[in-house]
Amino acid sequence: MEEIIQEDPLDEQLREAMPYIDDGGFTLRVLRHLPSPRRPRQSLRAVILLGTTLLASVLGYVLSENGRFVRVIIERLATMPMLGVFALALISGMLLTALGLLAAMAESHES
Repeated sequence: MEEIIQEDPLDEQLREAMPYIDDGGFTLRVLRHLPSPRRPRQSLRAVILLGTTLLASVLGYVLSENGRFVRVIIERLATMPMLGVFALALISGMLLTALGLLAAMAESHES
């Protein structure tokens, strides 16, 4: 969500009133010699996390007798009363919403 930043009228007037001081190209030369900004190495982190997740999923599937636990859970859900399934879905949704809200609040405090 983008935040709307209100400009202070006094700041705006001071910026407009400041004359440009000719420095004979000094600023341009300094800017050209500065190193280019580095991009964060998020792609390597994402690849490592994705690979670890995939490896753990495959390992869990193989160690659980080829996903036997998935069939058991589906059978249990199919035999549950509809009110129980609704309550489980509602509680899961509320829990995930609360966790997402906490994550968003933590992110806004960091920046």
